[in-house]
Amino acid sequence: MYSSSVAGAPLIREPLHAPVAHLIRGGVVEGIHYGSVVVLGADGQVGFQLGDIEAAFYPRSAIKPVQAVAMVRAGLPLDGELLSLAAASHSGEERHLDGTRRILELAGVSEDALRNVPDMPFDPAVRDTWIREGRAPSRLAQNCSGKHAAMLYTCVLNDWPLEGYLDPSHPLQQAIAEIVEDLTGQRIAQVTVDGCGAPLFSVSLHGLARAAARITSAAPGTPEARVADAMRDHAEMASGAGRDVAALMKAVPGLLAKDGFEGVQVAALPDGRAVAVKIADGANRARVPVAAAALAWAGVSPDLLTEFQGEALLGGGLEVGRVRPVRSLEPVSVSACA
Repeated sequence: MYSSSVAGAPLIREPLHAPVAHLIRGGVVEGIHYGSVVVLGADGQVGFQLGDIEAAFYPRSAIKPVQAVAMVRAGLPLDGELLSLAAASHSGEERHLDGTRRILELAGVSEDALRNVPDMPFDPAVRDTWIREGRAPSRLAQNCSGKHAAMLYTCVLNDWPLEGYLDPSHPLQQAIAEIVEDLTGQRIAQVTVDGCGAPLFSVSLHGLARAAARITSAAPGTPEARVADAMRDHAEMASGAGRDVAALMKAVPGLLAKDGFEGVQVAALPDGRAVAVKIADGANRARVPVAAAALAWAGVSPDLLTEFQGEALLGGGLEVGRVRPVRSLEPVSVSACA
């Protein structure tokens, strides 16, 4: 289905994004979100595309399942909820903090070894509670702490130095970069620093979808399958209570889904069907309905996706419109005034 060879790096250019979602208020298009979308069939071929799926872009946290696969390939023995947490952009709930502590304990290192940036919890309600209680930002509360704890554990297991584990030249990051290229099927175009301080690898949207498909369609027991199973079985450890990405995995049987900052979403099914979305302006309100429309294009029943069809636009406290995918994205056309 997929070639074992690795293609050249995607071009670094201004992406040729296209309209992917409309803000429709009272039957009038009030605003437009631009972006790009790719849908892969079970055969790995592009079944639908919109915008620019081949330009270099940063997948942000949507690359975390790939990073987790790389760590499992390097000997990380986690499974279940702790492996899900290793691939998480978590909400900062106590279970996420406790899980991160457990990974650090398994590694035999302290919280002081973490080099992600201190932050407040990602979830607004959890963050408000922290503020009321007078709690300060911490590395544990930052949404990537599970990944960083797993990185430290992987270093310990391989006798790699803990110091500088976020440097792109560190053996850990070199091992991760190798798997990013392996699963995306292309060379990395650029390396920068993500918000948490870890290296961030630039690939194409097409490459991101291909990586997700390879993870979900891998044979049982492989590192890829272990990561997919962990995230699907423990969706709220990979995100948090009430998060749309967890709800999406629960709504669609067998679906693996991961979001990323700046409007990125990737999702894949066990047979290798996959979608990837980038919203040019980073808007979450467009990310979710566009991803749902892409999944419908991939063959997921629209009945499973009704709660992801776009947030309502209010006027005087009443619904007067909605964020809708553009018509070319919708397998079944919907009313423009809804």
